[in-house]
Amino acid sequence: MSEQQGANAAQVRFVTITDAQAGQRIDNFLRTELKGVPKSMIYRIVRKGELRVNKKRVKPEYRLQIDDLVRIPPLRVAERDAPPPVSDGMQQHLEDAILYEDADLLVINKPSGLAVHGGSGVSLGLIEALRQIRPQARFLELVHRLDRDTSGCIMVAKKRSALKFMHEALQRSKVTKIYHALVCGHWSASKRRVDAPLRKNELKSGERVVKVQADGKAALTEFKVLNRFGRQATLVEARPITGRTHQIRVHAQFEGHPIVGDDKYGIDEINRQMKTIGFRRLFLHAAELRIPLPSGGRKIIEAPLDETLIAAMERLAAGQRGQQQQKVNGHG
Repeated sequence: MSEQQGANAAQVRFVTITDAQAGQRIDNFLRTELKGVPKSMIYRIVRKGELRVNKKRVKPEYRLQIDDLVRIPPLRVAERDAPPPVSDGMQQHLEDAILYEDADLLVINKPSGLAVHGGSGVSLGLIEALRQIRPQARFLELVHRLDRDTSGCIMVAKKRSALKFMHEALQRSKVTKIYHALVCGHWSASKRRVDAPLRKNELKSGERVVKVQADGKAALTEFKVLNRFGRQATLVEARPITGRTHQIRVHAQFEGHPIVGDDKYGIDEINRQMKTIGFRRLFLHAAELRIPLPSGGRKIIEAPLDETLIAAMERLAAGQRGQQQQKVNGHG
């Protein structure tokens, strides 16, 4: 939490709800107003009646209306809840990674290894970093999510109305997400659809994994072959029609072709071999978004693949050419 947020949280505040804020639940509104304050504390002040709307107690599911007067009580949050400051290097990297921006939306080419938000041992995620970099922004919220190790296009709403618009577009399948993945082995060109239900499971260790299970939620991914590297690997395009957790990764594994560098669903021995070539991360990249814009019209946004993966693919291709040449020479 910034110094300004900390100061605001330590004194009573009154907020009059505008058209842009109306319609959202009071608990979600507070999570935006009190960035960095734990959810447990937010629910406590609502439950105890310390928070008032029009001088009355409300429940967490109460939906705000235009001109509601919200009384936010003073809160003191331990300094440890504040995310660490964004380094100059990270700030420049994120600014350079902006693919598209208008008054409603920001689309960023998220680097692999950066979580989209803090929590679960992550002190600073993409959204917290953006809020630090742009302290003047009144509203910045993730439209959707990407796994920490997945790179590529991610949308951030700059207005409440834009967030609502994009969520409705996602629900009505008006948004097309296109990913690129390098999978192990020879993916058949005839395998164009994987329709397999997915279910989240928790292991004894507490780790969460997703598996194909008959009683899971419906999940459909469309695949297309983009390039082959002999029988060692295949670069595929993946279009998730549904939006389940780890969907592309698990569907690729289910077909017997896990994604290169996937330490959860991949093959350890192949991952070790690929690491020597230069594939040191999960090769799953959100390469393209095709979206309707809140301001009207549609936009196609593309995120370039990072240079380390491009270089690794070139080495993989060179290795395949060398093997083919050896076979030709051997037959000669």
